[in-house]
Amino acid sequence: MQAASLESGLSEALPNGQKSADTATSLKGKKAARRRGRRRWQASKKATNGHQGHADTAGTPAEQDVSVRNPTQLGQTNPDERQKRDADIRLPKARGEGQRPRRPGQHKDRSRSPRNSSPLYAALDLGTNNCRLLIARPEERGFRVVDAYSRIVRLGEGVGSNRRLSNAAMDRAIEALANCHRKLADRGVARSRLIATEACRAAENGNEFIERVKTETGLALEVVNRETEARLAVAGCASLVDHEADGVILFDIGGGSSEIVWLDLRNRCGARGYALTRFIRSWISLPVGVVNLAERHGGVHVTPDVFEAMVEDAAEHLSAFSLSDTLSEAIASGRVHMLGTSGTVTTLAGVHLGLKRYDRRRVDGTWLDDHDVARMIDQLRDMPYEARVENPCIGADRADLVLAGCAILEAIRRRWTCSRLRVADRGLREGILTELMAADGVWSRKNSGQRYDRRRQRNRT
Repeated sequence: MQAASLESGLSEALPNGQKSADTATSLKGKKAARRRGRRRWQASKKATNGHQGHADTAGTPAEQDVSVRNPTQLGQTNPDERQKRDADIRLPKARGEGQRPRRPGQHKDRSRSPRNSSPLYAALDLGTNNCRLLIARPEERGFRVVDAYSRIVRLGEGVGSNRRLSNAAMDRAIEALANCHRKLADRGVARSRLIATEACRAAENGNEFIERVKTETGLALEVVNRETEARLAVAGCASLVDHEADGVILFDIGGGSSEIVWLDLRNRCGARGYALTRFIRSWISLPVGVVNLAERHGGVHVTPDVFEAMVEDAAEHLSAFSLSDTLSEAIASGRVHMLGTSGTVTTLAGVHLGLKRYDRRRVDGTWLDDHDVARMIDQLRDMPYEARVENPCIGADRADLVLAGCAILEAIRRRWTCSRLRVADRGLREGILTELMAADGVWSRKNSGQRYDRRRQRNRT
């Protein structure tokens, strides 16, 4: 309207109603400028809507012009806008909006892809202190964990004194086992092995508890002997054995017992991994663990004298270890290291690394020198109970048990001194999974399939 009034007023001022050339040019230029402005505004409106993924919600031309000049609209996208744009891109278009028809098999669920089609395996370890579950899928060189569960239940609480599982302890364990049963059912596990260890072996009512578990949770637990427990510990930790070692002292400090295994690797001929279970030269299971040792001597306020009493208690059982002198000779060669799997050694490693929060990825496989182990044991022994509770790598659940574990480790170190200790945050569950998958030939089938494919390729060429 303003442009029309201006043009009419100028026409009336000129003779014969004619416009001057300058005036006409000026008006044409202004109209062209307005047209260019409208086109720029429309283009900016489309660009803004394209970036933001919105419907038409543009404001005034001036507002749109500012948004176009904003660096976030000119390729220098900030993280929030980029995340928002990516989210919009991932949204499927409605049919009829230029979307191509989906081909069969397109946008397939990854869980159903051939890579994830192999069956799931599960391993459950109900120990004196913990209930642990691991669910994994076999892969080319091992397995990938898809789910895990761990709960401190203290099933063996009081077993050392009265030889029976208490009702409260059994209730805690059954609650945890019910959670494990739900995970097994939800995941559709194909193969599993569910074991119980020292607490159920030592308790007079252990078999009654196993039957109760089956009735209330549907899980059939297998009470394994000490030799099987030692072998499974080796199978679970074998991948952490030094390839150049002539021998390994592997120990598993549990809640009610502690297993010690000597792997004699002087003639292993390059064997690695699960194959190292064939080189078990000797083993022993000590009837002492962190729970029963702490119950006998106390675990809250531990004086140096109490700590020494716990060390002597554990050391008395080491004299029964067969071939101990031969092992000492092998250690003298300097190519034997320790390999520890338990909450005790993982705690020592976490404190040594100064972790503000326990991190399995940093702890598992860590090497500790002998003097580092001694220093960590002394540090924990001198730490008051309240400080142990506050330590992120110990916590309230282990504060009254960790020094009993340190005492067992100290007894082992005094009997056989090795220059290095490797820490394993793995054990029985990994050993169970390894044995199940090896028995099913999952890796041999994959290897034979790869060899078959290579033969076909050679034949084609």
